Amino acid sequence: MENFEHINAKSFEEAGKAVEGNKNFSKVVMAGGTDLMTVMRTRILNEMPETVVNLKTIEDGAYIRDEGDQIAIGAITKLKDVVSSEELSKSCVALNEAAHTVASPLIRNIGTIGGNICQDVRCWYYRYPEDGGGILNCARKGGSECYAIRGDNRYHSIYGGMKTKVTGCSLSCPVGTDIGSYMELLRNHDMQGACDILIGYNPLGAITGRICAHFCQDDCNRGHLAATEAPGEGDDSVGIHTVERCMGDYMFAHPERYYTAPEKETGKKVVLVGSGPAGLTAAYYLRKAGHDVTILDSQEKPGGMLRYAIPNYRLPLKYVDRIEELWKGMGVKFQCGVTVGKDVEAADLEKQYDKVFYATGAWSRPVLGFDGEEFTEFGLSFLVEVNQWMQKKERKHVLVIGGGNVAMDVAVTAKRLGAETVTLACLEARDEMPSSEEEIHRALEEGIKIMNSYGVSKALYADGKITGMELKRCVSVYDEDHHFSPEYDDTELLSIDADSVLMAAGQRVDLSFLKEEYDLAVERGRIKTDEVTRRTNRKDVYAGGDAVSGPSTVASAIRQGREAAKDINKTYGIDCPVYYEKKGFTKFDPDCLSIKHSVKDIETPVSERRIDKEDSDTVPEEAIFEEAKRCMNCACYSVNASDISPVLLMDDAEIVTTKKTINAKDFFTTELDTKDMLEPGELVKEIRVNKLDGYTTHYEKLRIRPSIDFAIISLTTAVKKAADKVDDIRLVLGGVAPVPIRLYQVEDYLKGKTMTADLIDQAVDMAVADCFVLRKNAYKVTQVKTYLKRFLESI
Repeated sequence: MENFEHINAKSFEEAGKAVEGNKNFSKVVMAGGTDLMTVMRTRILNEMPETVVNLKTIEDGAYIRDEGDQIAIGAITKLKDVVSSEELSKSCVALNEAAHTVASPLIRNIGTIGGNICQDVRCWYYRYPEDGGGILNCARKGGSECYAIRGDNRYHSIYGGMKTKVTGCSLSCPVGTDIGSYMELLRNHDMQGACDILIGYNPLGAITGRICAHFCQDDCNRGHLAATEAPGEGDDSVGIHTVERCMGDYMFAHPERYYTAPEKETGKKVVLVGSGPAGLTAAYYLRKAGHDVTILDSQEKPGGMLRYAIPNYRLPLKYVDRIEELWKGMGVKFQCGVTVGKDVEAADLEKQYDKVFYATGAWSRPVLGFDGEEFTEFGLSFLVEVNQWMQKKERKHVLVIGGGNVAMDVAVTAKRLGAETVTLACLEARDEMPSSEEEIHRALEEGIKIMNSYGVSKALYADGKITGMELKRCVSVYDEDHHFSPEYDDTELLSIDADSVLMAAGQRVDLSFLKEEYDLAVERGRIKTDEVTRRTNRKDVYAGGDAVSGPSTVASAIRQGREAAKDINKTYGIDCPVYYEKKGFTKFDPDCLSIKHSVKDIETPVSERRIDKEDSDTVPEEAIFEEAKRCMNCACYSVNASDISPVLLMDDAEIVTTKKTINAKDFFTTELDTKDMLEPGELVKEIRVNKLDGYTTHYEKLRIRPSIDFAIISLTTAVKKAADKVDDIRLVLGGVAPVPIRLYQVEDYLKGKTMTADLIDQAVDMAVADCFVLRKNAYKVTQVKTYLKRFLESI
């Protein structure tokens, strides 16, 4: 055991101040000490505590006092005193019984009621991380998964799990979509409900499902697992982008549900400059809120990069046209061929509209400064003018500079337009390339040569024509802080013959339309905004997309457009977009690990691919319903450890802290961990139990060893009878879910009724109707039914 600082607190307030600013559990409090000793001995926590604050020295911290309608219990009251309390035996005997079932007499002589309700989870993956052949960093301790999903789950939840944090897939998604929640609905074939979730984050699912780099799949736990039934065999990530593509197409096909005009108008006018993904997203949520929305764009048609920079084989124009059609149907107005700074001034927009949002993209060519740069061509311009490119002059051997998706688009497009050879050179090594694996694979399939770890030295030219490029070896792309800072070996040079060199190594933001006197804050050549609200330094002016971030992803632009719209709506007291709020517990398919490989888009054979036809087709709905089964819905499936909390939930007790009073239902069922209901430095100081006069209360639990073990299941009951009928009844299950469960539906069903065999059977079936059985814990359902039926028959 490591050394630590020890503080004897004189009051709860003093103890709270001592642990304020606590990070990574470096400061902990101890009352009974039973849990903390285990923490420090077995290294449950990733880091040992540096400071231990002793609560046992607090004066008047342990008491049981009759206060009229309630009994007040000090947080450091020993469990043995709760067991022997006459006050509780008269008003809530279930609390006596629950305290008596906690472990052994020794533990009850040390343990406190406050410590019991705030104790750590009893899951062995959490408590004994080294017993599985290596360190098991479970989700409760900052890891990415709950090992009960694929390991021993005999004692785990039969009602589902709860999220410990934002899961890796959602965290890596630039849009931030709640992927696990819509996957859960898709498993139940609820396409409409799943799309309701998606569109709350992203109204362009049909677009991102086709062109997004889907970073979400890189952090999907399925892709990180070895198959359990065939050791050594890999496991695919869930095909999230394929699923979202199908969902996006469904939304586009059902505008009457997803792309409707608002029911009422706000009278507010908003203008958006730029009709790319950021502008379109902001326009969607602003119009849904009821504002008058106008989009200005300098191009002939709306869509921005979606229309002009992404090849048809990846994103057919019909989908961009569909966006324009749907947005117009919602009442969004487009004014194309309008350039700010030329046709209208930025300052005038502020006068004409209530809010302004700039999303002008990054269309300008960067200047790298190498010799002969003027003889090369801008890759983005090539994509915009692709239909005219081949007519300009004959190009047989094309060299593309860049390693991102735009570079891949340029290379593949050039090859399909008839170039004999296409070579792509980029600074990054193969595993560093910013392009998605799918795009790299597509390029290799079509015969494009990729030269990794090479950068531009100079252009080779003669008589005003490009003849090739001299490249130099790039030995590193990033510095130790992962900032872009390439280093080269100038002695390792390589010449490449080419009659066309297309520079696709990034674009630059052009803010020349903003006059100097307009005074909009700019930083590193981009519009400066607040990272959460997307507000600029000018009142009522917002910005997003590449104009703020520099060249980035479509998904990132969508999020920034949504964030700006959300803040604009908030200023008018409108909650739009409305995000899906998960109710109840998370669930997954217990057989999910048996399906090893993910669903894929229906790919066109390489020999049949063209420049003007999409390379793939959307899978049918049934395919994504099956794919959703592969999602583990990564959460914690452990069960609540406290014997006391189910009784307090049944009693509608109150938890008094150093800062507030919290109802037991909120305290025990809102968050996975009760500690998350407390602010930094906030401590539980008292429990207030309501006197249940006229009720008969009881607590019992199933456990393996009566002398020590936690509940496999527990049942807390309270009943008040009027003649032969149930006047009131309260039923709480413990040990069956991450938090105690009060059976409100069953209670309402039984109130005012006389117990009969049929009534009891129906009530028992109702109690387990939502059970979610894992591979090894089905017996717990049987035990719940047995305990509940036995109790109801005793009434």
